[in-house]
Amino acid sequence: MLYYLFEYLENQYQLPGASLFQFLSFRAALAVLVSLMFSTLFGKKIIEFLKRKQIGETVRELGLDGQAQKSGTPTMGGIIIIISTLIPVLLIAQLQNIYILLLIFTTLWMGAIGFLDDYIKIFRKDKEGLKGIFKVIGQVILGIVVGSTLYFHSEVTVRLEQASVLVEQGIERSSKDDKSTLTTIPFLKNNEFDYADLIDWIPNAAPYSWLVFIPFVVFIVTAFSNGANLTDGIDGLAAGSSAIMVFTLGVFAWVSGNVIFSDYLNIMYIPNAGEITIFVAAFLGALIGFLWYNTFPAQVFMGDTGSLTIGAIIAVIALMIRKELLLPLLCGIFVIENLSVVLQVGYFKYTRKRTGVGKRIFLMAPLHHHYQKLGYHESKIVSRFWIIGILLSVLTIVTLKIR
Repeated sequence: MLYYLFEYLENQYQLPGASLFQFLSFRAALAVLVSLMFSTLFGKKIIEFLKRKQIGETVRELGLDGQAQKSGTPTMGGIIIIISTLIPVLLIAQLQNIYILLLIFTTLWMGAIGFLDDYIKIFRKDKEGLKGIFKVIGQVILGIVVGSTLYFHSEVTVRLEQASVLVEQGIERSSKDDKSTLTTIPFLKNNEFDYADLIDWIPNAAPYSWLVFIPFVVFIVTAFSNGANLTDGIDGLAAGSSAIMVFTLGVFAWVSGNVIFSDYLNIMYIPNAGEITIFVAAFLGALIGFLWYNTFPAQVFMGDTGSLTIGAIIAVIALMIRKELLLPLLCGIFVIENLSVVLQVGYFKYTRKRTGVGKRIFLMAPLHHHYQKLGYHESKIVSRFWIIGILLSVLTIVTLKIR
């Protein structure tokens, strides 16, 4: 809204300073500050409201140190993250941008599903919350909407470089914006992969590449939304790890949406994608502000309202900037947490079927609980996971030049 106001003031009255809102860097910095200030200043009021309404966490007995003290801690704190993200986005971003609209929809949709899950747990006294099948259906619907928009919407394009052409001033490269299912694949010299290539063995199948692309989008959104949900098990782990991932995606969004930087770095240029940086900046500020209250000892938990939303947003941003194949590396924390649960459950069922007695690989899954069982304090676990997350983020950025 402010973007359009200052654009009007600049065009009509040449108001000094109004042109600042035309600069992506200024608006991104402003978005961080607004979201950070709101989440820290108003976060406390939201936490007090949650306490008054007795919206507290019911902790299952898992035999972990310090677990009993967490009982009754306000949950549904993901509301802080959602509101702190959306306020600066609505004020500062270009709201007609298709990427911004899709991210707002993602935030509200997954926030509503997570809120419903938390509501059932707290007010209906059902520890299972929303049935798993309904969560998956919600994630699949989001994946279909995101995949369909990215595939069919006319404003979602990439710039494909064409052959050099001779003009009076010399040699100049020509280019055009085109619909494409190209994405970035790491470690390869020509690091672009087209989903349409998966069905190019079928004659005249190119117009139907959405049959491959959309299911893949559904898988990515579902997998990483659940990955963030499983990671949210100890104070500050999910929010801090996500902030590191989001910052890295913000770097990618910045360079992918800038024709000069993308050309210099030899990466795919995505028209209009630079505006994603505004959403990323707001989201990053909201996560950091939430950490003020979520680090050990946590004054609030994000609940499924936050964790499901965080994972979905990260997945959708990566899909928009054509970096989804880098997610297993960038979001390695989510992957490891997910994998630890899958291995634990799978091995337990396998050994029980073979021997009659189920055996475990880890002392407890997800993986962070394994280290708690080993006697590590949760602050140390979180700090080390953050360090690993930073390392993975650096490696993710480096992969763009390792070909």
